[in-house]
Amino acid sequence: MEKRNKYSAEFKTKVVLEVLREEETVNQLAARYELSPQLVGHWKREFIEHASEVFTRKQSAERKLKKELEEKEENYQKIVGQLTYEIDWLKKKSGLK
Repeated sequence: MEKRNKYSAEFKTKVVLEVLREEETVNQLAARYELSPQLVGHWKREFIEHASEVFTRKQSAERKLKKELEEKEENYQKIVGQLTYEIDWLKKKSGLK
């Protein structure tokens, strides 16, 4: 039984981009990289189906990061406010104010 090969995302992308350039046929590229034409075709279909996700992932990741930062800032402002209140209270009780 043959061992299955695992290909990196970079390699798959390189092959698919060459297919999309249409300088060679899928069969020629598959032969050059010693792959089956069906596998190359599958990579191409998968690449095209998920191409729009490249942009949505980036935007949603940016929104998520921005939301996290805003939540942290709000939390820090609450902490600073509470500490300021406590310092003022302690000064008043100790007679320093």
